[in-house]
Amino acid sequence: MSYTFIDLFAGIGGTRMGFENAGCTCVFSCEIDKFARKTYFVNHNETPLGAIREIPSDLIPDHDILVAGFPCQPFSIAGISSRKSLNQPHGFEDKIKGTLFYEIARILRDKKPRAFMLENVKHLKGHNKGRTFKIIMETLSELGYYVSYEVIDAQKVVPQHRERVFLVGFDKPVSFKFPELVDTKPKISDILEPVVDSKYTCSDKLWDFLQRHKEKHRKKGNGFGYTLTDLNGVARTLSARYYKDGAEILIPQEGKNPRRLTPRECARIMGFPESFEIPVSDTQAYKQFGNSVVVPVVEEIAHKMVKQLNANY
Repeated sequence: MSYTFIDLFAGIGGTRMGFENAGCTCVFSCEIDKFARKTYFVNHNETPLGAIREIPSDLIPDHDILVAGFPCQPFSIAGISSRKSLNQPHGFEDKIKGTLFYEIARILRDKKPRAFMLENVKHLKGHNKGRTFKIIMETLSELGYYVSYEVIDAQKVVPQHRERVFLVGFDKPVSFKFPELVDTKPKISDILEPVVDSKYTCSDKLWDFLQRHKEKHRKKGNGFGYTLTDLNGVARTLSARYYKDGAEILIPQEGKNPRRLTPRECARIMGFPESFEIPVSDTQAYKQFGNSVVVPVVEEIAHKMVKQLNANY
C-alpha cells in the first residue's frame, strides 16, 4: 500500500527523498528559506509554501504520515500550575504556543495522521536541562500518539559522524523498532572529486589563522579548531556554518594547503544521489547540506514505518 505524507520544514527535500524511496507520496511541503525553496523546486518540481505559521490547517491535505525536521526552541513551563488553579487553558497549548514545535502539534491535532517522524539534533534530549524534550514527549502523548525515539549515527552509511535524534509515533500502541543500519564502512576518499577547483583550497591567510586559532586553544587545554580529515576514515559533522571557513572538515593536499569539500562532495556526504542538482551559490549550498538529513538513514526509517503501517492498519 502507498502512503501519503507532508514535508514540513522541508529544507531541500532530503526527508522527502527518503520517504519517496520507500514508496510514499508527498502531498504538501513548506519551507521558509527562499534559497532552499529554489533547490527544492529544481529537484522535486514543486515549490514549498512558506512560513508554516501562516498556513491554516484546512489548507493542508489529509495525509498518512507527517515528517518534519524542526528547529529546537526552549519552551516555558512557568505558570501552568497557577493557570490550572484558575481553571484557565493549559496543556500543550499553554506550554508550546509560539514555538515552531507548536505548529507540528497543531497539525497533528487537526489532521490526525496515522504516524509521524520528527528529526532533530542529538542535543535536543538535553536542551534546556531536558525540559524541552520532556514537553515534546508529553505533548505527543496528549495528542494520542505512541512515541519511540532513538539517536542514530549516520557513519555506517555515509563517511560522516552525524548523530541525530529521530522520533517516530503512531496513533496505535504498536511496537516500533528503529532500523539497524548495515555498516558499509564508508570513507571520505569514496566521495572526493578527482579534480577540484583551486578556489576550495585554503588561502595562506586563512590557513595561518586556523593554525594559530587551534594552537591557542591547545595551550588552553581544549580541542577547538580545524580538523584535517583522515581520508580512510569518516569526517566530523557537516554543519550549516561550513561556508565560513570549512574548518570542521578539511581535506589534506600534498604540497599545498588543505581544502574544504566542494558542494557536490557535501551532497555525497549527506547521501544525496549524483542526479541531485545544486542551483545555488556555494555559500547557500553549504548551508543547505549542513542543515539537511542523511537521506539513506531517513529511507531506512521510512521503510520500517511503512512495514509497521502495513501490519497494523
